[in-house]
Amino acid sequence: MCNSYLEYAAAGVSDLRPYQPGKPLAELERELGIRDAIKLASNENPLGPSPLALAAIREVLPALAQYPEGSAPELRALLARQLDLDPGQFIFGNGSDQVVELAVRAFAGPGTEVIVSQYAFAAYAIAAQASGATVRVAPARDYGHDLDAMASLLNANTRLVFIANPNNPTGTYLTAEALETFIDSVPSHALVVLDEAYLELMDAADYPDGRPWLRRFSNLMLTRTFSKAYGLAGLRCGYGIGHPDLMAALERVRQPFNVNTLAQVAAHAALTDHAHLQATLANNRQGIVALRDGLCNLGLTILPPAGNFTAFAVPGGGQRVYEALLLRGVIVRPLTPYGMPDHLRVSVGLPVENQRFLTMLGEVL
Repeated sequence: MCNSYLEYAAAGVSDLRPYQPGKPLAELERELGIRDAIKLASNENPLGPSPLALAAIREVLPALAQYPEGSAPELRALLARQLDLDPGQFIFGNGSDQVVELAVRAFAGPGTEVIVSQYAFAAYAIAAQASGATVRVAPARDYGHDLDAMASLLNANTRLVFIANPNNPTGTYLTAEALETFIDSVPSHALVVLDEAYLELMDAADYPDGRPWLRRFSNLMLTRTFSKAYGLAGLRCGYGIGHPDLMAALERVRQPFNVNTLAQVAAHAALTDHAHLQATLANNRQGIVALRDGLCNLGLTILPPAGNFTAFAVPGGGQRVYEALLLRGVIVRPLTPYGMPDHLRVSVGLPVENQRFLTMLGEVL
């Protein structure tokens, strides 16, 4: 007889719905017996990793019997130089998702509250609910963060406020003036986590970099990742930036070897490969335009493209179109888990992949 283990789980866990990642290519090809499928579901870099990152991985392979350096000293030093920050302002995680979890572990729990936006990245609410904290969801405005609605939820029990800029999956973003005004209104007992996972891929002239605010707000943390523009999603390496005292608090709950050796050396090398990053940005600019124009030519309503993705509404519901595209070897992301059943999200691929997606979508519609 098997126990129902959820009966014994910590408060909040039994009601959780696990995060649903994009469908893997290999899984689709096994299920349908097809080959040459394309995945435009997870906002990955279609150019792959930097050649310098791959070379760095090969060089370090003989050392894999040894534990990694937990504080990522070389990666930390390079980021500090490139971003003109103090090395003590960084913490590293197994993806930026883990940095989010570290913040929740350190500051949230039963009796506390965490504020998120409707349609925001699901990992924030999952981590908060698993900790036993109360998740307060502010209604969105035009599919994006309504900062006034979020401010109205602040109280003495608030410990964390999550803001994704740009927001995944809707692509909305906030300007510098709006963000700075909001952060200034948040009391010191609440930490604002500003997720900048797509910062390198943003072209908008009014999109802000949060670093200047770190000097003014000690209750602000930025999160960034090597999974998107740097093409290292499979290695999982992300980081947080904040006041050294805040980082020291998070270090208390970080596992000692949480970022593996391959991830550290690959991330370090990727930061030095400016040619690969520029090629990535060029492909992304072209792809965003191709997807935007193609979707509009099909008569579809799109949300503003941002980063390396765009969401769009489809007649008759997103799930039907999603499944029909799977049969044609094209994986996109259904947004039903985000409460957007009529929408799909598509990531920028290579030019031939973008065109294949648009052709197959036209057939389905």
